[in-house]
Amino acid sequence: MAKKDYYEILGVGRDASEEEIKKAFRKLARKYHPDVNKDDKDAAEKFKEINEAYEVLRDPEKRARYDQFGHAGVGEGNFDASNFGGFGNFGGFGNFSDFGGGLFDDIFDMFGGFGGGFSQSRRRGPVRGADLRYDLEITLEEAVFGAEKEIEIYRMENCKKCNGTGAKPGTRPKTCPTCAGTGQVRKVQNLGSMQFTNVTTCGTCGGSGSIVEEVCPECRGSGKSRVARKLKVKIPAGVDTGSRLRMSGEGEPGEAGGPPGDLYIIIRVKPHKLFVREGDDLIYKAPISFVQAALGDEIEVPTLEGKVKLRIPEGTQPGTRFRLKSKGVPRSKGYGRGDMYVEAEVVIPKNLNEQQRELLQKFAEISGEHVKPTSKGLFGKMKGAFGV
Repeated sequence: MAKKDYYEILGVGRDASEEEIKKAFRKLARKYHPDVNKDDKDAAEKFKEINEAYEVLRDPEKRARYDQFGHAGVGEGNFDASNFGGFGNFGGFGNFSDFGGGLFDDIFDMFGGFGGGFSQSRRRGPVRGADLRYDLEITLEEAVFGAEKEIEIYRMENCKKCNGTGAKPGTRPKTCPTCAGTGQVRKVQNLGSMQFTNVTTCGTCGGSGSIVEEVCPECRGSGKSRVARKLKVKIPAGVDTGSRLRMSGEGEPGEAGGPPGDLYIIIRVKPHKLFVREGDDLIYKAPISFVQAALGDEIEVPTLEGKVKLRIPEGTQPGTRFRLKSKGVPRSKGYGRGDMYVEAEVVIPKNLNEQQRELLQKFAEISGEHVKPTSKGLFGKMKGAFGV
């Protein structure tokens, strides 16, 4: 059976550029690779065909001979699919997932179009330190006006006894004999016309390039120790429960020269005995008598900056709110302050004397109300005792 035209296999024209050929090959290889099409028996044959075409057309010399002489010019039948390890494990390297989660484009770049070398590097580079969290409880006054607080945190730092080397004082870490200090182990494997270089982290030193024979008794070879550290935290005015303050670089130290993490201060505002916060506003419930509510009065109410006078108008109903402008919380995302609202809380007396009771009864009669008190009072009880 006559072999298919290589350009037809890749779906490109004879004037296709090297980049167009490479792009077409990648697309088809992703589509027909046996590891992706395990249930398709024809996938392996199709994949072999695609690679054979690409092996010729990617090489300028082979492509020129093919253009002039056809399959005979490139040694028809010389392509050996066994170089791909039977496709099932792709030359002994397992499925595509073994190369980092199936990132096909990266894989093809590493392979250099199946004609170059493959390098898989896991060398340990600089690693940023972990972030830390500290929960800080403050008063409402501190939240409103801001404050400076001192806190104590614990974090891992370089051991002072061994200066972070992990080695016993007076000794030094030695170069790892397995990787010669590189932190990596390289293994070259030739598979047919392809050469693979597999680079892995050294298992002896863990990628550090050195080993400690006599460990530091203080940190037990880790090079780190837990240290208490005091910090001053500036609380900006206007914070609320759940506010998060970031202190850059105050987290755990980095590894292998990496930057330290950050410290996050999580704010919790304690409940206040007088005020309730609603966003940037403050609410105060002012107890007043029903006489003050009915006749009106001038009262003193507390604020976070001292007492102020407030006029209660005649006929004030329970729950009525009076606004004190700019007596609330500073706006954290803008200018100015919120307001304070004084809510009238009318207090009804529980124990009335006889005179108060009689006056209220008369008030009810004048108002046209027919009130039947549930309690007769002292005078009523005495009349009842004498049968009056």
